[in-house]
Amino acid sequence: MNPILFHDLGLKDYKDTWDLQEQLFAEMLPGEKEQPVSGHLIFVEHPHVFTLGKSGSESNLLINEAMLKQKGAQFYRINRGGDITYHGPGQVVGYPIIRLDRFGMGIRSYIENLEETIIRTLKTYGIEAGRLEGASGVWLDADKPSARKICAIGVRASRLVTMHGFAFNVNTDLSFYQLINPCGFIDKGVTSMQKELGRPVDMAELKAVLLEKFKEVFGAEETK
Repeated sequence: MNPILFHDLGLKDYKDTWDLQEQLFAEMLPGEKEQPVSGHLIFVEHPHVFTLGKSGSESNLLINEAMLKQKGAQFYRINRGGDITYHGPGQVVGYPIIRLDRFGMGIRSYIENLEETIIRTLKTYGIEAGRLEGASGVWLDADKPSARKICAIGVRASRLVTMHGFAFNVNTDLSFYQLINPCGFIDKGVTSMQKELGRPVDMAELKAVLLEKFKEVFGAEETK
């Protein structure tokens, strides 16, 4: 088992959380002072914000700066992979900052394990989910015209250490996705657990299940 430190930040500003990620990332880099833990796992909700990955196009943000302010939303171009996505209240954002070598995995298997964590969490609630060929993230009805994404994944890995992670729609206000081409797609929908189940989901309960599934899939144990 690989020991990890778990941080539940509640509702926290995106830039402040990004700064914390960068700090923990720097501490986890291989060097003379090896850390006693194999990584960190952050759960957080953000105020309304759109983030654009390094390979993304700003044309996938469908509103201008004035409209962003009107919506009370922020916009950041960041150093993860992927295109544009949305973060907001009711969405669990997970940032694993882990040493891939200690977990015995490469970047592809790492992303697959993130997807598997979400798939197993959804199954606990009776929602069958899977993968869409050629796209990262977790999808419902992936092989049908009704394919819709419930969790976006965009990561960065450098010198064996990861940062950024997943955005899991739980009780998310999906109207904000109308302001972007989510992950660059113009022909795919998005959904949330609340929409699929027809009821709000208890966030504390959901995060507890999600944490257990992460530890199960990654072979991790929480340490203090």
